[in-house]
Formats: sequence, C-alpha cells, structure tokens
Amino acid sequence: MNLLEIKNSTEKKRILRTVLEALPEWFEMKSGRESYIKECETQLCFAAVEKEKPVGFICLKETGKDTLELAVMGILKEYHRRGIGKQLFVQAKQRAMELGYSFIQVKTVKMGIYPSYDKTNLFYKSLGFKEFEIFPTLWDENNPCQIYVMNLC
Repeated sequence: MNLLEIKNSTEKKRILRTVLEALPEWFEMKSGRESYIKECETQLCFAAVEKEKPVGFICLKETGKDTLELAVMGILKEYHRRGIGKQLFVQAKQRAMELGYSFIQVKTVKMGIYPSYDKTNLFYKSLGFKEFEIFPTLWDENNPCQIYVMNLC
C-alpha cells in the first residue's frame, strides 16, 4: 500500500470520484459527492493506492490561517479496519504541522443518532480529536453537528 500526497487536481478528482461513488451509504447524494469532488482541487489531499487502484483518501481544507478542517475522507469498504484511515490521517497531520497549522477540526453527526456515525465518532476520538461543540441545527434537526478539534502544537 502506498500513501501519496496528491497535488494534481485531475488526479484528486479521479480518486475522490472512484472512492466516493463506491460508498453510497455515506455519500448517497450526487450533489454532495460532486461538491466534495469539486472542492478537493484546492485542498491538501492524500491517497492510499494499492496496485495503482485508489482505495482511500483524505482531504483537508483551510478554514482559517491557523486551522484546517478534515473536509472529507473515504476508504473502500473492503479495506476498512486495516489502519488505512489512521495512516492517511497521520500523514496529513504531519504535513499540516510542516505547513505551520495549529489546529485540525472535523464535523460529523453527533454520537447516538446513527450507529454508522457512532463508528465515525469513535474513529475520530481514537485519532486524538477532542469534543469541541455540538450545533443542533447546523445541518438540520435530524443531524446535529458534532465538532471535534485537535491541537497540532
């Protein structure tokens, strides 16, 4: 498995499209997928590639001069529970520190709402993210937004 920083915008889009379209449980809305794909052009992106096949990615976007947000991440289901997401995050975090960022944040659905998102929450906590704030209606009342943060200093 190779972990690569992807700088070419065409390659970023190809990787995101390949992985996101294979994960309809999390990325079922075409408009949402297309937004992630379009926005990745200007983001810091890393991919996990096996035999030239993308199996996962992570993209970070700047939200302030000191802060990046984990904007989108996806790992093909058959590669879950192999540590690929953690490896991608560690590489992205290292690059963020090299670039002088102080914080990373991530938004997800609050724990206890959907079992699939409970796993996502536990994953972020296992990486070292800390609970910051819940916005009950940021997305809508059925999907309260949990924000996690991590200090990089």
